[in-house]
Amino acid sequence: MDTAFLITAFVTLFVIIDPIGMTPLFVALTQGMNAARRRAIAIRACVTSALLLIVFAAFGEAVLGFVGISMPAFRIAGGMLLFLTALDMLFERRSQRRKGQADAAEEDEGDDPSIFPIAIPLIAGPGAIATVILLAGQKPGVEGLALVVGVMLSVILLVFLMFLMGNLLERALGKVGINVVTRLLGMLLAALAVQFVLDGLRGFGLTG
Repeated sequence: MDTAFLITAFVTLFVIIDPIGMTPLFVALTQGMNAARRRAIAIRACVTSALLLIVFAAFGEAVLGFVGISMPAFRIAGGMLLFLTALDMLFERRSQRRKGQADAAEEDEGDDPSIFPIAIPLIAGPGAIATVILLAGQKPGVEGLALVVGVMLSVILLVFLMFLMGNLLERALGKVGINVVTRLLGMLLAALAVQFVLDGLRGFGLTG
């Protein structure tokens, strides 16, 4: 088992999906609901996003090949996308945009926010989709896919657990604590994004 790959995959997906940063939004979207209703929404959102990411991990590279996009090119594009996400995290634009998506959903579908916006795009957003495709491309074959899916499911499980104890986490960290954690994760994501770009360039033979 490739321990280094597992650690990299877990950290990347954890940073991209950002369970800590999403928890206050989940609390806001389910405000006034009882514990059973919140739990049902959390389960539905996590299952939906997990299934979507499994599909992209399994077939994403085949779809890219069908439309004529090479994996190195997608790594570079994905790295750029992840870097933009990192900048959003560092400068709070990401949380503001997610809050806007959450507010829009409350107006349109305040009854059940599990599919939109919690599952899509808050959990299984463009960054998470790009990441599972990139990670699956780094480890071709059934074993590599199983590793990526396993890591992704472990992160989704963390999301579910965070959702269940959302109120406690929000009180423990506070707004300042959540902002500090988000910025630290943003710095880590920026470095990982650069590594994706370098891997893509190496695939084209442009780096040593």
